[in-house]
Order: sequence, then C-alpha cells, then structure tokens
Amino acid sequence: QVDRYLYPLRLSDDVLLDVMARFQAEMVKGLGRDTNPTATVKMLPSFVRSLPDGSEKGDFLAVDLGGSQFRAHQVKVFDDGRQSSQLESKFYPTPKEVTQGNGAELFDYVADCLLDFMETKNLKHKKLPLGFTFSFPCKQTKLEEGVLLAWTKHFKVRGVQDTDVVTSLRRALQKHKANVDVLALVNDTVGTMMTCGYDDQRCEVGLIIGTGTNACYMEEMRHIDLVEGDEGRMCINTEWGAFGDDGALDDLRTEFDRELDLGSLNPGKQLFEKMISSLYLGELVRLVLLKMTKEGLLFNGKVSTALLTKGKIEMKHVSAMEKYKEGLSNTKEILTELSLFPSEEDCVAVQHVCTIVSFRSANLCAAALAAILTRLRENKKLLRLRTTVGIDGGLYKTHPQYAKRLHKVVRRLVPTCDVRFLLSVSGSGKGAAMVTAVARRLAAQRSHINATLAPFLLSLGTLREVRNKMRSELEYGLKRETQANATVKMLPTYVCGTPDGTEKGKFLALDLGGTNFRVLLVKIKSGRRRSVQMYNKIFAIPLEIMQGTGEELFDHIVQCIADFLEYMGIKGARLPLGFTFSFPCRQASIDKGTLVGWTKGFKATDCEGEDVVDMLREAIRRRNEFDLDIVAVVNDTVGTMMTCGYEDPNCEIGLIAGTGSNVCYMEDMKNIETVEGNEGKMCINTEWGAFGDNGCIDNIRTKYDKEVDEGSLNPGKQRYEKMTSGMYLGEIVRQILIDLTKQGLLFRGHISESLRKRGIFETKFLSQIESDRLALLQVRRILQQLGLDSTCEDSIIVKEVCGAVSQRAARLCGAGLAAIVEKKRENRGVERLQITVGVDGTLYKLHPHFSRVLQETVKELAPQCDVTFMLSEDGSGKGAALITAVAKRLHNVGQK
Repeated sequence: QVDRYLYPLRLSDDVLLDVMARFQAEMVKGLGRDTNPTATVKMLPSFVRSLPDGSEKGDFLAVDLGGSQFRAHQVKVFDDGRQSSQLESKFYPTPKEVTQGNGAELFDYVADCLLDFMETKNLKHKKLPLGFTFSFPCKQTKLEEGVLLAWTKHFKVRGVQDTDVVTSLRRALQKHKANVDVLALVNDTVGTMMTCGYDDQRCEVGLIIGTGTNACYMEEMRHIDLVEGDEGRMCINTEWGAFGDDGALDDLRTEFDRELDLGSLNPGKQLFEKMISSLYLGELVRLVLLKMTKEGLLFNGKVSTALLTKGKIEMKHVSAMEKYKEGLSNTKEILTELSLFPSEEDCVAVQHVCTIVSFRSANLCAAALAAILTRLRENKKLLRLRTTVGIDGGLYKTHPQYAKRLHKVVRRLVPTCDVRFLLSVSGSGKGAAMVTAVARRLAAQRSHINATLAPFLLSLGTLREVRNKMRSELEYGLKRETQANATVKMLPTYVCGTPDGTEKGKFLALDLGGTNFRVLLVKIKSGRRRSVQMYNKIFAIPLEIMQGTGEELFDHIVQCIADFLEYMGIKGARLPLGFTFSFPCRQASIDKGTLVGWTKGFKATDCEGEDVVDMLREAIRRRNEFDLDIVAVVNDTVGTMMTCGYEDPNCEIGLIAGTGSNVCYMEDMKNIETVEGNEGKMCINTEWGAFGDNGCIDNIRTKYDKEVDEGSLNPGKQRYEKMTSGMYLGEIVRQILIDLTKQGLLFRGHISESLRKRGIFETKFLSQIESDRLALLQVRRILQQLGLDSTCEDSIIVKEVCGAVSQRAARLCGAGLAAIVEKKRENRGVERLQITVGVDGTLYKLHPHFSRVLQETVKELAPQCDVTFMLSEDGSGKGAALITAVAKRLHNVGQK
C-alpha cells in the first residue's frame, strides 16, 4: 500500500533518458535568439569567458548574497607554481526586514557588512577588486552588469527587479566611501565552477544542489545567439530551476508536487527546483505522510499538528532519517519529537518515503546534468568526454546517500562521459574572487596582446604613405639616371601588346617558378569559336638541383621537356616556345632575360648575370635531340595579365599574390626612359618585392619582420615581399607566437620543440585557422598537428595573430596596387579609370579574407578608379603561350 503512493515518484532509466532529451531541447531553445523569449530554461550568458589557468595572483574581495547568511571574503591567490590560495571569511545574518524590505536598504546592508569586514581585516586603505556573488537569475550584458529577472529563495526585495544590481551596489559603496572596484557579477553556480576550476583545469560544469538548485557550463560561443561573436566559449547559467514551468514535466509531477507548488511563495514557477531542492523535499515528505496518515496507513490514522503544519518537516529531518547504518533509531527519535509516536512499521514506511523522495531528486538532477555533459561531448565532437563537475550545496554535502546516488545515475545515463565530481570547499565566495582574478588576468593579457599586434594594424594615413612611397619608387625605376639605384627595378618585358583574338597555332610553354616545373602544349584557335586547349605535365625539381649548378638545373629542365615531347608524340616539331621564368630578369628584348637574382629558395650557381634563354638553348644543344624556337621569356605576372587580357581587353595589370608577390602593368613607352622609342605601350615587370630595401618603409617593419628577414636566405632583400607574400606570413606568425609564449600569454608559457622550428608554421595554416567555417575545436586540432597543446583561449589568440598578419599583408599589397592604378589613371588623363587586374597566387585564391581586404584597400586608396579583379586560370602556362602568340603576330605584322 505504501508503494502504491510512492509509485509515481519512482522513475525508470527510460523516463530519465526522456527527461534528459527534453532538457536538451530546452537548452537549445534557451540559446536561440528567436526561441529564448518563450524558453523556460533561460540559458543566461554570464560573460565569464575563461577558466582559471593557474597564473592568477593577487588580493581580492568577494561578497556573497543569496542564502540565509550574507558572507564577505578576502581571497589571496598566490602565483607560487602550486596554485595555492587563502580564504578568510565573515558571516553576517540576512534579517527578514532586509530580505523582504526595499532595494536601498538591502544594498546599504551589504555595503555596511563589507566595510565592517574590511575594517576587521585592516583593508580600508587598499583599493581591491571585488567579485559579487548574487545567486538569483540575472540577465547580464557584460561581466560587471546584471539586471535581476526575478527573486527566488524567499527573497522579496522591492524595487530591485529589472534593475542593474551592480549599479545599486556601487551606489551604496560610494555612499559609504568604500574603496572597492566591482569587477564581476557572478552566480553561485558559476562561482562553484570557478573555485573547482582553479584546482582542476578540466572543470567546466558548476552544480548547486542545496536550498536551491542550478547548473552552469562552458558553452561554445557560436551556439549562443544572445551574445555577439562566435569565438571561444562562455559560461552559461542555465537557471534550470524553471524547467517544466511551461508544462513540460506535467506528466511526471505528482499530486503532492502540485499541492506543494500551490502553497509556495511563487506558484507555477521554479517547478523543477521544487521537485529536487532541499528547500522543498521536507515539505514533499510531509504531504505524502499526511495523506497516508489520513488514509489510516500510518500512525494509526492519527493526524498530529506537526503533520498539518507547513514546513514542520525539514530537509535535515529527511537526511537524518536516511542514515541507514543507525537503523530506525533516528527516524523514531525525529517522529517522536514531532509528536507522531510511531510503531516500528511506521518508522520503516517513513524511512522508505524519505528514500524515494530524495532518490527522485537525485534522479532528476542526474538527468538534467547528463543532458549538459552530452552537449559538452557533442560540442567537442568527442567519442568519449573526460570532464569535472564542480559541486556545492547542503543537500549534496550533508545528505548521507545523495552524492553516491547522483554519481551512479549520471554514469549510467552517460556511459560515454568519464565524470569527476569535485566538491567546492570554499564555494561561491572564492569563485567570485577567481572570476575577478581571471577577468583581471584577461584584461592584462588583452592589453599585452593589443600592444603586440598594434604595429600590424596600419591606419589609412600610414597606408597612404606607403602608396605614395611606392609611387615614387616606380618613377625612380622608370628613369634612366635613377634606375641603377632604384629598389623597384621596373624591368621592361618587351611585351608590347595584349591579345586581340586573332592569335592561333600550337605553342609550347615552360613554367619555372617554384619547386614544381611544368611543360605545356597550348593550342590556340582564333575566329568566332576561339578557344585555348592545354596539355601539361608537372615535374619536380629536387632541392639538390635548385641549389646545385646552373648547368645541372637547365639540363634537368631539358630532360623534362624531352619527356613531355615524347609523351605528346611531337618530338620532331619545331614549335614556338614561351618560357615563364618567375624570377627578376633584366630584358634587352622579348627573348633575352638576364637573371638579376634568385628568390623563393633557388640558389643555383653561375646563373645570376647570365641570360637564361641562352642557358636553355645551350642545354637543348647539349642534349642534341630536338630544337625549339624560343620566342619569349616571361615573368608569371605578365603571363597572368595576358591570360586575363585574352578574356577581357581591359586587363592591363597582372598581380601575383602567392608564395611570392609581384605586379606588372602596361606602361606608356614615353615614360620608360630605359628603352628607346616613345610610341605605344610596353609591359613593365615592377619586381615590387624589393620595395623598401632602401629603408623607406622601415617605420612599419616590426621586430618580427626583422627576425624573419635575418633568418631568410637573402637578408636585407625583398623586404616588401617578406611582409606580403605567402612564403613568409607563417614565419611572422611563428615569431609572434614565440614572443607571446615567452610573455606567458600563450601555451602556459611553454615553447614546444615544434614552435622552435623555422618554417613549421606554413601559410596554409593561416588560411585554415582564419576560415570562418572552422570552429575553435578544429583550430586546436591544427595546432595539435604542429605539436602545440592549446586551450580554447590560446586558439582565439592564435587566430587573432594570424588575422593581424594576413590583414596587414593584404592592406600593404592593396596600397602598392593603388599606386599603380592611380599611375594608370594619370597616364590616360581621365577623371575616372575603369581597369581590370588579372590575379593569380595561392594567397589570393585560398586565404578566406585576403582578396576582400586587398580589394577594399584599393577602393579606399584609389577612389577614382573602378577596379575589376579577375582570377587567372593558369596564368603562367597559358599566358606564356599567349605572349608567344602575340609576339609572333606582331613579328609577322612588322615583317609585312
């Protein structure tokens, strides 16, 4: 008969899994911007973004309002490598006239108590940061601001709801002339998580199970619609006590739950809390016992005053009656004190009721907690989660069976989670101080990071200076008397025309510019159905050949050509050939190119100062198997311009933004003093990578740029390229990461072996890390591949560093390009220029933001130019063939 009454309070695992699923759905609802207003579980952002990392230190104050006593604390956090702290507290009663009075009286009382505490501890002369634990539902818009949504736990203070409680506290502190800086507002669950997080860095859940109940956990920012930004994590205060206020748990609520709710201070609210927190469990037991007594199942049907008196049975009675080791003696003693003179059977039945009621509490708590743990595991995309739950509250601490039951059920409901339960010893007071300490650490960290990255954030004024200096350098390179000393060499290419659509024939193209070498056969058709067909083969260039002798390099190239001709079955044909040679060359004609200097890791001897076309011809003669008509030697920028020029006649600029950085453009012959003739145009290969080699942009070079330059193959050369091209950006990032780690701002101050390796941080990692589609979890995985064990906060900083370096590169590149489009506009003598830039290069193509930032910068710095950017499809191969075709066409016209 007793069990018949208790049956609705028993919950099977299937029911608990269903509760777990319902709670998960409520969490999602609470996190969504559109669904939050109707959600019962409010999922309030706490603006606590980081857990303690052990480097916190200093003296802090904390006040804790939310229970039967008000507490003031002094917390000393020691940076002694042992993560030790010291807590001293004083307790003050919270009289009914304060908890039921008006707001001004409440905050005056808090300020009075704090001042008394500071006087006791001789702290009045110090200005200390303070963390305010306020254990009621608040809507926060920042860490030190929170609007009270509703009072709970018997508090009913007038004039506080819908106001910012931190402002009220500050006002009271000012009135009392308290020398205190309120830095953080914290819920007690958050405080519990932070206290435990200081001792165990895996702690990312806080749970209170006492007079009230609540949980918080670290949620991914990308899932929190209520807060701007999607980087990192933030602690969410679930306010789960209101779960079921919309009827979601009605099928599980018993007649006793309904009766208890109707008699409460807030009927219809906090229904989940009323089913599990210690404030209500004693009352629930009383209602069950009352009904059973009325029906003659207990105490011979005699209803005593105690059973009729609300609140007469408290949680302490329930806990004492469940001390099984002491048999029934406790139960008999308590019931006798309540004038309920029980028989032994009565004692057994009452103990059974207490067990079932408190067991249901642990079961429901476990189901909601299991939902949170499952969400954490899914957020991290892990098959198995290892985590810690920081826990506090009288029910958990003092009830003899509660903790064991809760742990057991959680582990049964989420077998994929290895959970450690860590009891918070000093609770929310120390936690509030820890939140304050972390906030102070993050503020100091933020100012260091901002200072480190500030030199990379170039103002519009600085970019205009760069544009103007680039313009001056372009002019020096074009003038006969200054060209020899110019850093931007402005090399004439002898490409004097762009495609007009009449080009046709078969052409060979060679493309040498990196670790791979390509040979192509290009068939160009003219007329209405004009088209370009390409066949190509890629050959590797081993490091020993890149850095061997010039003869070995060109013999290897000719070997690759021979293989390709055989592969295509055209070994006997004498085809016109265009040679894309992506290194600085001084040309005396379209088919002569003297190498100025190697870049991109090439170091072949006996090449600099030599004509690379002659070297290629000699290698072909040495092999003596075939002959080729070498018509043009071409830079990859020129190839890019020509490829895009074939599709768009308005394309007169070629830009490479990849491993290297360079630009070419069609210049009026009259401006090129280094070449005879004033008619028409010629393409100029600027070789702008060397811009700044004369020190003209030293004001924007950082210490990291200097370190990268000094460690490169060509120190002091290609300075602009080293700030803008893919080959160097990763290395700049690595240098910054090392510096930040040395300052203790990253990777817990530990420089890993891999981070010490030059070149480990490739530019492709920048592109991956900065991808908007990548969650921080994936960023952490990329860093782990590099041997860097990063926290979530580390990943955010690394992403920020990558962003600063790549944005500067794009903006510098944009400033240089703005100088060129402005020059083109002035050349044409027009108010508004319409022009197309052909672009190639992995940085431009693959980096998620580079192209956009580059284009925006050009628009800002050359507002009178409408610039279209056109991606080059295989500029260096197809372009070389097109240049060869155009050169042949112009040659034939000349002969006629």
